[in-house]
Amino acid sequence: MVPGGATRGPRRRGRIVGVPELPEVEALAAFVTERAGGREVVRCELAAISALKTVVPPLEELVGATVERCERRGKFLCTRFGTGDWLVVHLARGGWLKWWDRLPEARARLTRSPIALRVGLDDGSGFDLTEMGTEKRLAIYVVTDPTEVAGVATLGVDPLDPAFDAGCLARLAAEEAGTVKTMLSAQSVIAGVGNAYSDEALHLARLSPFKRAASLSPAEVERLHDALVTVLAEAVERAVGSAAKDLKPEKHRTMRVHGRTGERCPACGDVVREVSFATRSLQYCATCQTDGKPLADRRLSRLLK
Repeated sequence: MVPGGATRGPRRRGRIVGVPELPEVEALAAFVTERAGGREVVRCELAAISALKTVVPPLEELVGATVERCERRGKFLCTRFGTGDWLVVHLARGGWLKWWDRLPEARARLTRSPIALRVGLDDGSGFDLTEMGTEKRLAIYVVTDPTEVAGVATLGVDPLDPAFDAGCLARLAAEEAGTVKTMLSAQSVIAGVGNAYSDEALHLARLSPFKRAASLSPAEVERLHDALVTVLAEAVERAVGSAAKDLKPEKHRTMRVHGRTGERCPACGDVVREVSFATRSLQYCATCQTDGKPLADRRLSRLLK
């Protein structure tokens, strides 16, 4: 056992890089637009009643509608139809989109299957929205405007928007009462960034995840802004154009520290450490980010003395 709760070797308690964040959702949106754009929906089968969060317009109204485009808003996947309706999906922790060039003929039914929704198109292709695990937080909305979904309406600034400059980040940090890690992953502050890419940005910026956001110096704000935009832009460039099935493996392959507990930091060679919480964990390098001091692996999140 090494300080900070990490071990040497292949154990990866924090390996949750499959959670879709901005780059993966951006790539999924481009993928769906390319494959489904201009196609008519001929099947729309709900297999998880709890996943559907709206009643009007009815889900069945999408049958016969033509897919216009799919776009990303934060971590939400938003598909617009020719009727003016939108299918808005939040994939949550265990959700994903599985594309079929030839959709199975069997109807999706209310079973223990991971399928939440099956959508078929007029050329025989289609996709399943699936959710693995027991949390069941995948959410599906049919609305006339994505901002009817509370999570979309309250999204903060998009970090790939040109308006998100170092000055914008400085203002956000000054108003944040919590840590820089909390600020980066709060969707109402910065939209689309989650556990994985906040770990990556903080590592590249050489900042402790538990540093108070309001205490960032101008130089640290500049470093963090540059790191966040770089990490996300590079990830989007890698992801867009890839098939849906390849996005999760590609995400894991390119992570520097997230999900790599016990492995060597690619920047300095120190061991990547982990801090665990009830339902998630973060990864960091003590040498690069905390002046060599490992963080306590407990919720208090204090530096070991």
